[in-house]
Amino acid sequence: MKSASAKPKIIASIHLAGIRESVSYARTQVRQWLGDDHPAGDDAVLAASELLTNALQHSDARPYDLIGLAVAATAEMVYVEVRDPGSSFSAPHIRQETQAEGGRGLMIISEISEDWGVREHGPGVGRTVWCVIRSPLPAPAVLVPERRMDAAPG
Repeated sequence: MKSASAKPKIIASIHLAGIRESVSYARTQVRQWLGDDHPAGDDAVLAASELLTNALQHSDARPYDLIGLAVAATAEMVYVEVRDPGSSFSAPHIRQETQAEGGRGLMIISEISEDWGVREHGPGVGRTVWCVIRSPLPAPAVLVPERRMDAAPG
């Protein structure tokens, strides 16, 4: 049986305009939500940036469409998800062309995350692309006994 603390807690969620400037805003928001010292902060910011960029480039999102971004966390994991209008032409996938100039967003996501996936909500309803990032636990403090200056050498 899992403890109550293992249940993800939604930190925050927002809706962003389907424009390129939303990516920078999303990075700032995720950093603020998690805090500068969060052990998975950099990867969560990168994940939000890549997922949102993919949503803008590869979905049917138009500038007046809203794209959802949500972040949830436990002590061990950070969950990042982006909901977009979906696409009638393609589904999110990792590009296999190693020499391609772009299109490495999901490859990056697969490298920095424990898991990722897609939930299709149906034609015209959109999809959600999500990832789970392991939050490294802080190293335990090692206590070293102080050496007394007045102690005789042993």
